[in-house]
Amino acid sequence: MSIPNNEQQPRSAPLLPPDPPALCDYEGSAYRVEFWTDARAFEDLAERRALHTLLPPRGARLIEIGAGFGRLADLYAGYSQVILVEPALSMLRQAQERLRHDPRFVFVRANVYELPLQDQTLDTVVMVRVLHHLVDVPHALAELRRIVRPGGAFILEFANKRNLKSILRFALRRQTWSPFAPEPYEFAPLNFDFHPTWVLQQLQRAGFAVQRQVAVSHFRAEFFKRRWSAARLAALDSWLQRYASGLRLAPSIFVQAQVAAAAPSSPPDGLFRCPACHHNALVVAADALTCPACGQAWPQRDGIYDFIK
Repeated sequence: MSIPNNEQQPRSAPLLPPDPPALCDYEGSAYRVEFWTDARAFEDLAERRALHTLLPPRGARLIEIGAGFGRLADLYAGYSQVILVEPALSMLRQAQERLRHDPRFVFVRANVYELPLQDQTLDTVVMVRVLHHLVDVPHALAELRRIVRPGGAFILEFANKRNLKSILRFALRRQTWSPFAPEPYEFAPLNFDFHPTWVLQQLQRAGFAVQRQVAVSHFRAEFFKRRWSAARLAALDSWLQRYASGLRLAPSIFVQAQVAAAAPSSPPDGLFRCPACHHNALVVAADALTCPACGQAWPQRDGIYDFIK
């Protein structure tokens, strides 16, 4: 799989997304071995430090959207149940190979725009390196807001168009698009950069209250990686995460948001709902979950629940 080149001149994101929204397809790709190599050890360490800062350390149920091969799964040790959602079946199988001996993990193939989960079932939602592939951000955020319980947390990462490199390139007239313009830009098909203010507005409109922002991966350029170890760069980045995040100049921004607490209510009886008709009471069998309302059968194969037709 080729990795998009951020140096390409982006084009404006469509104002009206297609129906249904297109998804970035990593099915059958070598994403794990081609992208998460030693060359990106710094990014991995920097993102883990940010999550350690922002992630509630424990809870009953956590979901990671776009979990891929389970790169970050070891950070969720404080949760009783962890649901890994990913649209690429091949990636889910890689995650399952790594984590199948831990009964806390549930593997779900699903679309972020139509999650097969009941309302208010999650204590914490994590979505890292996914938003930049979404053409309909408001739709996705509304769906995520639906599944978070009152008082629950949402940890979101997004690609920051207003980063220092883009600002300098724009000032030197080496790129035509403005990093200060609020609207998203598509620098490659289904690959978007976002202005931080725009993302915060979308979160607020979806019903999330932003608690904290952390700028991450300040030293992503090869200039730094060739001169210092990943561990040293991550330590420096951690310092900047703490003291310079307000400038929002890094290429990646992590946001900690929360759903307002409400009066205690009874939790849902189950976990899944039908993504086709939104009926909750699915009938469980050995090889499928069947919806009694619309008749749709959602297969369960080798420990993976498949909710994509």
